[in-house]
Amino acid sequence: MTEHLSVRMWKGAQLPKPGIFEIDAAHTTVGFVARHLMVTQVRGRFENVQGSIRVAEDPLESTAEAVIDTTSITTGAADRDEHLRSADFLDVESFPTLRFTSTQVSGGDSGSKWAVIDGAMVRRRRGGADRFRVLGDLTIKGVTRPIELDVTIDGVTSDPWGGERLALSATGEIDREQYGMTWNVALEAGGWLVSQHVQIEIRAQAVRSA
Repeated sequence: MTEHLSVRMWKGAQLPKPGIFEIDAAHTTVGFVARHLMVTQVRGRFENVQGSIRVAEDPLESTAEAVIDTTSITTGAADRDEHLRSADFLDVESFPTLRFTSTQVSGGDSGSKWAVIDGAMVRRRRGGADRFRVLGDLTIKGVTRPIELDVTIDGVTSDPWGGERLALSATGEIDREQYGMTWNVALEAGGWLVSQHVQIEIRAQAVRSA
């Protein structure tokens, strides 16, 4: 059914034609993974996200923005979720949202294997023409810091209601202490209760609106 979709080929990859796509919150997961007790992982997600993706004629000029409701955080444990909403972490009463705005897009195959992010040299993941490196500004608790996301276009398809959907996935990492979330507990055996670095995992669907 690709003949009915607004798609095009770019460097061998099928991408959407230019336009605006609105994030479908019901089919989008903004998740995170943190280490607990140095040895296990705790996974969580935000259940309320809004935003849009503007696909440009030149895919490398595309932009994206998202607003996430911090009160919608969930990890499957009520006590832990309450702590994450407190001033020790997200302080949702003072900062009910976090925001992401893209600033630069580059193709997954182009450029150096290395990038400088916030003064640190970071190795980039490289791939095919459907993979992109997206730099942006992430604002949490009123603090804005740069973030790098590895983004993969998972596909463009139609839905049963005549809509056109763009699916993508993205991964990245933040240092939570840079956003003022410094709460922790030292362990007797060494190390900390909660990891300083948090992995970001996004699976998103967006519907063409223009």
